[in-house]
Amino acid sequence: MRRLFGTDGVRGLANGELLTPELSLSLAASAARVLAERDRSHRPRAVVGRDPRASGEMLEAAVVAGLAFLVWFVVLEGPAPTLAPQ
Repeated sequence: MRRLFGTDGVRGLANGELLTPELSLSLAASAARVLAERDRSHRPRAVVGRDPRASGEMLEAAVVAGLAFLVWFVVLEGPAPTLAPQ
């Protein structure tokens, strides 16, 4: 199996063999489940940002669907800059 995770998160060609909307939805739903189990005192929240590439909107929609499926409160940041390494 090819490596999916790099030092900056999931890596791959968007909508290619590995990095698909289905994978993005599944990863978001899995992360939401794990994080929600850690703290049940309030409704979970997430802020979703993306880069300006054309694939960003597609992957953003899949991530939001994965989070919203588990009743997360989701805020869309839209295109956001990444932090430079320190």
